[in-house]
Formats: sequence, C-alpha cells, structure tokens
Amino acid sequence: MSIIGFNFTKILVEKTGSPKGKINISNNIGIVDVKNAKINLGESTNAGVRFAFAFSSEYDPKIGKISLEGEVIVMESKEVVDEILKSWKDKKAVPKDMMSAILNTVLNKCNIQALILSRDLNLPSPIPLPKVNVTTKPGKEEVGKKADK
Repeated sequence: MSIIGFNFTKILVEKTGSPKGKINISNNIGIVDVKNAKINLGESTNAGVRFAFAFSSEYDPKIGKISLEGEVIVMESKEVVDEILKSWKDKKAVPKDMMSAILNTVLNKCNIQALILSRDLNLPSPIPLPKVNVTTKPGKEEVGKKADK
C-alpha cells in the first residue's frame, strides 16, 4: 500500500466562548466514504482508492469546535482495490491493516492542523502537550531564593 495523496477539503473552526474552569475535549475521527481513484502516472493508469475522512475536536463546555474533512489517496493493485470497494459497499468496512495506516496518517496531519487552529483562536490545545514540572533536590537552593543564615 502506498499513500500518494492527502488533502483537506473542509476546515471549520469556531470559538463560541471563553475558556473557564475544567474543559473536556473529545476528538473523533472516521472514514465517511471510499471511492475508486484513477491514478495517471505517465502513460499508464494505476488503480487507487480515495478515502474520505472527518475529524472533529469538540469542547465541553461549548467554547468552540474544530472540524476537518479531507481525503487520502492510496495506490494498490487492481485486485486489492476491487476487494476494498466491495467490502465498503457491502459492510462499510476496510481491511484492518490498511485502516490502521490510513487513520494514523489522518491523525498525524489532523492533530497538527487542529493544534495550529486552536492556537490561532486561543482555544485550549485539542491534544495533550508535554508539561515541565520543576522540583528541587533536598539540600539544594531554589533558583532565585536566598538561603537563610
């Protein structure tokens, strides 16, 4: 499987209130459609699949929302493409190994975009960011404090 394309088709972000107190953020991702994609490489046409996705970050209390939609294009053999399209048509399913790779790609791109958008609108980050905890060792002075003599 080769992921050969990724693009956003919709980016929606809105701030409806000011962050106060404890805020819960729920992120959701899903594949909403699977279609055939003809891939023209020079003189040959290869088989491909276009996976449409939706990603959202919702804040509780309702202070804002981030919604991203787009598509991932995967190149595969004609037989695999036919199998994927049939599986999607019959039971809205994609093979697990392929689904894992696609969703990880989508999460990588969407988390970064959602982080940038949340910063631009002064919303809390939709993904946990690392935090530094400064502690002192016993017997050591804290920086900026004088020891009593």
